[in-house]
Amino acid sequence: MYSIGKLCKEYNLSRSTLLYYDSIGILKASERTKSNYRIYSEEDKERLGQICLYREAGVSLEEIKELLNSKKKSEENILKKRLIQLNNELHILRLQQKIIVKILKSKSFNSKVLMMNKKNLVSILKSSGIKEESLHNLHVEFERMSPHEHQIFLEFLGIDEEEIKCIRSKAKTEINKLL
Repeated sequence: MYSIGKLCKEYNLSRSTLLYYDSIGILKASERTKSNYRIYSEEDKERLGQICLYREAGVSLEEIKELLNSKKKSEENILKKRLIQLNNELHILRLQQKIIVKILKSKSFNSKVLMMNKKNLVSILKSSGIKEESLHNLHVEFERMSPHEHQIFLEFLGIDEEEIKCIRSKAKTEINKLL
C-alpha cells in the first residue's frame, strides 16, 4: 500500500497532480484511512505508471482515461493518432527551421553553418578520423536500434526521401545478413 506522498516521490509528481487525477476519475485511491487519507494499492501504482508513460508520449488525459478503460483496439488507434500528430509537428518544425535558415541567409549573416546537414556532419566525422565503413556501420546500428529515430535523424540532416530510402535499405540489408 502506498500513500499519496510515496507515489508523488516515486513518480516525481506533485500532490495536486494526483488529486487532480482523482477528481477527473483517472486514478482513484483504493482505500481511505480512518483519518480519510488516500491509500493506493499495487494496481493503483501500476495504473499511475501507465498514466505517466502515456503523458510522456503526449497523450491527453481524456485519451488516457479512454485507454485505461477500454480495449486494445482503442489503444492502437489513440497511439497511431498521436504518432501522426507528432509526425505532423516534426514536419512543421522542419519547415520552420528551413524558413529561418533561408531568412538568415538572405540577411547576409556571416555564419556558414546555420543548420547541421549531411555535408557538414560527414565532414566533421571524417576529419575526426572516421572512415567510410564506420559511417555505414553507424547507419546499420542506428537502423537496428531505432529505425524511426534513424528516419527522423536523416530528415533532420536535410537528406531527400530517395537517398534516405537508399541509406535505410542498405542498412536493413546488412542487418538481415547478421540475423
